[in-house]
Amino acid sequence: MEIVIEDVGVIWVIVAGALVLFMTPGLALFYGGLSQTRSAVNMMMMSFAAMGLVALTWALWGNAIAGADPVAGGLFGNPTSDFVLFESMAAGGDSLVWVGFGATFAIITTALISGAVADRAKFAGWMVFVPIWITLVYAPLAFWVWGDGGLLVEGGFIGDTVGEAVDFAGGLVVHMCAGVAALALVLVIGPRQKFAPNKPHNVPFVLLGASILWFGWFGFNIGEAADVEEASLNWINTLLAPAAALVAWLITEWARGKKPTPVGAASGIVAGLVAITPAVAFVTPFGAIIIGLVAGLACCFAVEFKYGKFDDTLDVVGLHLVAGLWGTLAIGLFGSEELIGDGRGSLFLNGDFSLLWAQIVACLVTLVFAFVATYVIAMAIHKTMGFRVEPEVERGGIDTVAHRTDAYSSDAVPSAAERHNVSS
Repeated sequence: MEIVIEDVGVIWVIVAGALVLFMTPGLALFYGGLSQTRSAVNMMMMSFAAMGLVALTWALWGNAIAGADPVAGGLFGNPTSDFVLFESMAAGGDSLVWVGFGATFAIITTALISGAVADRAKFAGWMVFVPIWITLVYAPLAFWVWGDGGLLVEGGFIGDTVGEAVDFAGGLVVHMCAGVAALALVLVIGPRQKFAPNKPHNVPFVLLGASILWFGWFGFNIGEAADVEEASLNWINTLLAPAAALVAWLITEWARGKKPTPVGAASGIVAGLVAITPAVAFVTPFGAIIIGLVAGLACCFAVEFKYGKFDDTLDVVGLHLVAGLWGTLAIGLFGSEELIGDGRGSLFLNGDFSLLWAQIVACLVTLVFAFVATYVIAMAIHKTMGFRVEPEVERGGIDTVAHRTDAYSSDAVPSAAERHNVSS
């Protein structure tokens, strides 16, 4: 059978969507390795639960809220317009592929939040939180930024007033949204009983998870590339920004009198990937390096800001909120006028403040909306069914109580006495 150019494009979106979906198991490994041994299974299960719950919610009504014809003055798409994807089925062509691609973004965004409440969140509370949050927070925000007539784009009230916001792959919708939602969640649930620097129980898992995230991020940043030139730029920028952030993080650790750590290297990779996500198609490779360097430096300091303030266990706020905010604003600072393509330039390269102003307003709207909405949802769950495990469960570990499973079976690891008997 002959394959035409259009088919190649659809095949690539299918592959890119699979890469993005693979990022969530990678995140589960990353978070699971960073967690305590007695709650590692629970941490990973929160990512896997998000895969199931978000995919179903997206097919039922989430996709329509994020992309259908606007209702309520452009606040969201009509949730009844594509229930269980009947309209997408009728449309034919590659419609369902794009629905699936969008679902993978919603999945990873939701899973990111879970790291902030590691070691203490009730799994049942998380199962209730996920579909509500996707429906009321993520999907409307995705419509505002990427939908036809959304609030922050041309045709929407804010977009028409201050200019359209630019976000290629999710600085606003994914990372800032997840980061500020994580902050709201930890403020509702409260700190761990022992609020201290988190000691990863499995560093190889952390490095493996970060590697899978970087691998999958090429689908994340290139899936919607318009042509070969944009795909090429996005690919190299997705390589350079995390590389620069990794190096910047390690140098920062050295400069502060510490040893370069593998967790620091993995965190630097994530910081660079997050920062380049919104800007990947709008900056040159040199710009990507600058974005990565600043992200690695800034996030290395930001992850320590929480102590004495809020207990973001696995640094969702310090990585995703901070790097996502930086990457989104960086477009207005040194984005290329030719690459942005709508006649607007950046402050440093073109002396144009209009795009930066649109980015600032979009960031403020995202932060306020996602924080307030998430706080209300989390508080409602916390005050009804409870969103935090009992103190004795937290001390003993969630895995056995919530899942009847331990990360490491005691039968698989011989005791010291057993090892002595074998050697004798």
